[in-house]
Amino acid sequence: MEILFGLVGGLGLFLFGMHNMADGLQKTAGHRLKRLLEVLTTNRVTGVLVGAAVTALLQSSSTVTVMTVGFVNARLMTLQQAVGVIMGANIGTTVTAQLIAFRLDDYALPAIGVGVALLMFAKRERVKFVGQVLMGFGMLFLGLEVMTSGLRPLRESAAIREILLSLGDNPLLGVVFGVGITAVLQSSSASIGLLQSMAAEGLIPLRSALPILFGDNIGTTITAVLSGIGASVTAKRAAAVHVVFNVIGTVLFLLAMPLMTPVIAATSSDIVRQIANAHAIFNIANTIIQLPFAGAIVWLVVRLVPDRTRLELLEVPRHLDVRLLETPSVAINVSRDEIFEMAALARETVSLPLSALLENGGPEDVERALAVEQKVNQLNLSITEYLSKLAAERLSNEQSEMVAVLISNAANIERVGDHGENIAELVQVSQEEQLPFSDTAKQELRQLVETTLRAYDLALEAWREADPAKAKEVFELEKQVDAMERSMRASHIERLNRGECHPTSGVVFLDLASNLERIADHAANIADQVVEGRAR
Repeated sequence: MEILFGLVGGLGLFLFGMHNMADGLQKTAGHRLKRLLEVLTTNRVTGVLVGAAVTALLQSSSTVTVMTVGFVNARLMTLQQAVGVIMGANIGTTVTAQLIAFRLDDYALPAIGVGVALLMFAKRERVKFVGQVLMGFGMLFLGLEVMTSGLRPLRESAAIREILLSLGDNPLLGVVFGVGITAVLQSSSASIGLLQSMAAEGLIPLRSALPILFGDNIGTTITAVLSGIGASVTAKRAAAVHVVFNVIGTVLFLLAMPLMTPVIAATSSDIVRQIANAHAIFNIANTIIQLPFAGAIVWLVVRLVPDRTRLELLEVPRHLDVRLLETPSVAINVSRDEIFEMAALARETVSLPLSALLENGGPEDVERALAVEQKVNQLNLSITEYLSKLAAERLSNEQSEMVAVLISNAANIERVGDHGENIAELVQVSQEEQLPFSDTAKQELRQLVETTLRAYDLALEAWREADPAKAKEVFELEKQVDAMERSMRASHIERLNRGECHPTSGVVFLDLASNLERIADHAANIADQVVEGRAR
């Protein structure tokens, strides 16, 4: 029972420490992580480097692979780009094993003490994140020490030693064992850390440890496979790439194991370091071997995971993916992209019916505007729900403020869509009743439309570029719209008194002007976030 408690408790500390260290590193990195991911190109080598760097930061290849599946599902990354990132993720995950091999147990408690002190007493948020990293680092090594101590009594068990030794003679059994352990723990770093603890206590030789290590690399793909359930076929293929890559690598290294074992043994006299080196050699060599055949891997997974559905549901948001919520900086970025797409649709709800009115268009433009407005409503609901889930994650103060800005701007854009719907219905009435508008009224309305849409477009541009100067221009345009709307009301009353205007046309005309004036107000609300420095 003492062995079980030590193993379970140590493993819990290890996983908790690794999670806190990764969370602190991610928050410290902030939007640098987003910018790192944005350098992805069709160049697979760049993808490998980015995948390795992000995984080293997050301390989890499973997290990065799941994130990659989310990117593919959100159409932010192609399957070809995903191949390089997944290969790089396997390399990045070797950092934890190398850290463990340094035997930094003596520094675990001081790291926890300093980390907790920074978390409790530091004023600056970034210093608190550093404290979280230190605390996680210390707990990781403390958990490793507890695991190692818990396994120590097993050295006296001849039966356990015999079973573990037999894995060297039955490597396939070792692979299955590694797959099973990693699938249960949902972390190859944890399962490899456990393997290193067993080796440190002399429970398992290198020859038996290698097949388990290879199995650990296959087991870590289970997380990505599970994340692909319910995703697009391309996202499922991205998960399949991870499986195929690691299975092929395991087969190759099992065949080469008689040659590789003495090479790995020669890299260090310490078996814990030998296992860390074997993990690195496996993943780096596997990437070098398979990267030139990335196209063939894509060809294979396309046939393994056929596309049985050809229909694309327009109502489904393009970028939002729950898999990305675990990486808030990325989730914020994709939410922003989705809001800009909603903004383009909201603009259509305004421009289409007014174009139909002023340029003698047909009823189909009005019908399309009304249909697009429904899409805007659906998108707003999806975005708000997604951001609410994101707000429940562990966010930094800066990230929480950015989420609040996104929710506010999405609401303003949705209201623009509502005013677009009002405009479409007014134009529909004018078309059905064939209401006349004077040339003067049309010219005034045309100028108001141009100024309003200019304010709206400039507000979005200012937000996208975080440009306060452009945001201030929006305020000037909004004042112009207010003045134009007041002038139009006065001109309309004069025309009405002179009998130059149809009464019903006048009501529609004033309602159109009022809705446009409200759209300019919402544009100013978006610009205000930029001027205040909240929108980034």
